[in-house]
Amino acid sequence: MNRLVSAAPIRLGAGWSRLISAIVLLALWQAAATAIADPALLPSPLATLHAGYAELMRGELIFHVAVTLARVAVAFALAMLIGSAIGILLGRSTALDQIFNGWLIVGLNLPALVTMVLCYMWFGLTEVAAILAVTINKVPTVAAIVREGTKALDRSLFEMTQVFNVRPGRILTRVILPQLAPSLMAAARAGLALTWKIVLVVELLGRPNGVGFQIRTFFNFFDIASILAYSLAFIGAVIAIETFLLQPIDRRLGRWRRA
Repeated sequence: MNRLVSAAPIRLGAGWSRLISAIVLLALWQAAATAIADPALLPSPLATLHAGYAELMRGELIFHVAVTLARVAVAFALAMLIGSAIGILLGRSTALDQIFNGWLIVGLNLPALVTMVLCYMWFGLTEVAAILAVTINKVPTVAAIVREGTKALDRSLFEMTQVFNVRPGRILTRVILPQLAPSLMAAARAGLALTWKIVLVVELLGRPNGVGFQIRTFFNFFDIASILAYSLAFIGAVIAIETFLLQPIDRRLGRWRRA
């Protein structure tokens, strides 16, 4: 009797998958740079690495990436705090949701560039104006995601808290926030990606330092290698935040669902 033997699929770990993906991307980049054959238009990965190393040795790369990360952290924290509070209020109150839903739609569709320009015109080319512009653009996104998550909360748990006369503070920490963990993490991930992109534009328009400022400087000199080097360095920092901060927090907040 013949036996049909099915080959088991080869499964790679997450680390190997990412490594292979990175190698393929670098190979495609190198192939494109070779095909174009003009380092001024598309530098090779090695040329980009050399430009980044030169900036690192001069101390410029670490300084400007750190400045941008600080702006991202402040704006991100403010937007998450304000947006989450607004989202919970709108999700818990039908009346407030009906009144302010139009405001939220306007905020979601207001161009980020308009907010940046207005903040700089009203408050000057200051750090406060930059952080405020980024925060204003991020708050509606967080509020919209958290609002939808709040609407899906288990109402029976709220009825139980009323029966046992649970304090509002404990309702927030023991009932609302644990159930909102997936929505909060979704808002955090979407918000982080949006925040750092807006921060770069804010820096490009009106700050004297940061990755966005450096990109504008290198644009003036048509230095694509340095632009790519700064971009990759900052993307690497954001990936590190996702891997070593957001993912562990997500796993910790999700323990109650697996209990």
